Formats: sequence, C-alpha cells, structure tokens
Amino acid sequence: MGVFFKDIIGQTAIVDRLRRSVDENKLAHALLISGPQGNGKLPIAIALANYLLCGGSGNDACGACPACVKLSKYIHSDLHFVFPVKKKKGGSDSAPVSDDYIAEWRDLLLKNPYFSYDDWLARLDVENQQPMIYERESSEILHKLSMQSREGGWKVVIIWLPEKMKEACSNKLLKIIEEPPHKTLFLLVSEEPDKIIATILSRTQRIDVPRISQTDIENALISRYGLAFDDAKAVAQQSAGNWEKAEEQLSVSEEKALYLDLFMQLMRVAYARNIREMKAWSEQVAAMGRERQKRLLEYCQRMIRENFIMNFKDDSMLYMSQAERNFSVRFSPFVNERNIFGIMEELSETQRHIEQNVNAKMVFFDMSLRMIVWIKNR
Repeated sequence: MGVFFKDIIGQTAIVDRLRRSVDENKLAHALLISGPQGNGKLPIAIALANYLLCGGSGNDACGACPACVKLSKYIHSDLHFVFPVKKKKGGSDSAPVSDDYIAEWRDLLLKNPYFSYDDWLARLDVENQQPMIYERESSEILHKLSMQSREGGWKVVIIWLPEKMKEACSNKLLKIIEEPPHKTLFLLVSEEPDKIIATILSRTQRIDVPRISQTDIENALISRYGLAFDDAKAVAQQSAGNWEKAEEQLSVSEEKALYLDLFMQLMRVAYARNIREMKAWSEQVAAMGRERQKRLLEYCQRMIRENFIMNFKDDSMLYMSQAERNFSVRFSPFVNERNIFGIMEELSETQRHIEQNVNAKMVFFDMSLRMIVWIKNR
C-alpha cells in the first residue's frame, strides 16, 4: 500500500507544515528533508508527493481516485524515485540507474516504507560494493522532466540519500534543481546532509525532522501490533525515537528471549559456582553459530550496563523489557563500580576471540569460569 499523511507515525508538526505549504501554494520547488534514521523521512516525502499528485481536497490524498490507485502501487508516471544502486554482475560497462532496480525498490516500499539503508543493502545483495547514485542518473532525470506530465499535473522526484550522489551527478542537476520546470518538485531525503555538496544545499529549503516521540511510538505499537502498554513502553524506550529499531525489536523477540534466558543462566551458575552447569551452558552456546554468539555477547554487555544503571533508581534511564526488569531487580546489586569494567572486558574479549574463530566451547567455558570471580567481587 501507499503512504498517506494519516500513516505517518507522529511528526504532526512537520506534516501540518507541509500540508499548509501545499494548500497555501507556498511549497518550495526543492525540499531537503533531513534527520536521523528511523524518523519517517521517506514516508513523509512519499505522503507529500501523494497529496500533491492526488490533487483532491481535504487533509490527505483521497486514496480512491485513479492517481491514488497508481500511487498505492508506486507506479504513478509522474512520481520518480532516485536511490543508490549497485553495478550488476556481467552487465554492461555503463553505470546503472535507479530504474534498473525499480522492481526491488517498489517491493521493499510495499512491504514497509519505514526501511533502513541496511535493509536496502540486503535487498540489493551488494556484497562488497558501495551503492551510489551515478552520473548517468542525472541524464535520466533531465530526460524525464523534459517531458510533459502524463497525468496533467505535478511531477515529483524523490531522491533518497542524495549524499550518495557522485559529484558529477550533483553538478549536472544543479541547474534544474534551482530552476525546475513548472509544477515540478524535488524532495531530497537525507540522513547525512553535511555530505551533500554545498551548491545543492543552497538550492533547497531544509526541513529537519526530529526523532519520533516515545509516546507516538508507544501508541503506534499498541494500535499496529496490539502490544500491551508496558511492553509498548519498554520497546519505545529502547528504540530512542527510531521506528525501524522498534520494529526490529519486535521481529527478534524470540531470539531476544533466548538471549535473556542464556544471560540469566550464566549469571546464576557463575554465582553458584556450578562447574557442571557451566560446561553445559558453554556447549549450548557453542552450538549456536558465530553470528548468534556475537549477538548474544552484545546482548550480555547491554544487560550489564542496564543493571549497573538500575542501581541509580531512575527508571527514565532504563531501556529494558518487563521480563528483563523482573530478573534485574535482584541481579542489579551484583553489578557495581567494583566489577562492571572487569565484566565488560571479559565479554568484549570473548567477542574478539569468537570473531577470530577461536574454539567456541573453550572460549565460553573460560569466560564463564572467570565470571565467577567478578560476580563474587561485589
């Protein structure tokens, strides 16, 4: 499905500002919509494009007209997307353009418009390549905008991550961004605007989109996923205003539950000095595979930090689920200024050894033995 203003999570002030700009005919011809990852920049740009191309009245695109039907599938002939792409194996020597990957782009948008750059890299299967917006893309844009609107209205170009543009591409677009054809809008969606060349920046009106408020993420989690309030609050706290991160937490909830269970086991057998159980724990973790082992160690480090902070008795500083809190209420006194650095170093060193392909059973058993000393050092 497409994206409308009503679908944006939070960001009411930004949405209202953009809607008024259209309604009052005060919309700049080139907008730089910038801000941190996961705050809804791309969905906001798409919703604005939909509102403009629908041409209806009211507070949002109608969602029912022929234009909106096309927009819902991202196939409207006057909505153009530009984004970083990779060179195809065995392809021609000429640089690729966004249209070469438009099917993959539409597929990702239809699944979830709140996706990250990493999601796009995974969809492209880039391997060791660094996707870019190549010089040839500028010629494609100029060609498309030289033609009349097929729908008889606006033409909109959304450039996602313009900081990935080759300098030659940016230079070729300077003139048309400064003086675009009648009823043409450029929307540049950026996470690192400082990396865009100054001459492009000077030709755009910048709109800084903040992180999504915790309350807005809580409400979205409750309405979209049916989470209980306490669970939604915990996820929203840990997401730090990043909706992509909030959804990521939901998608790995089963894995996270496993990591919590393994963390609790480790701390309990270390406290009890149960060597037999330590050996069993080490063998279980060793069988998980290296990537999951690394994620487990990262999780353990986060839990140690959270338990240390819990001793300050300030819930606003904590980013734990209810299940994590239930364990930490009793465990947190065991993490203090006398042992936190030692515990963290043990976990970090174990992670380094795993990355170096050292025998996992030996590494985790050794780490669990050392953890006895630190847990007892309270």
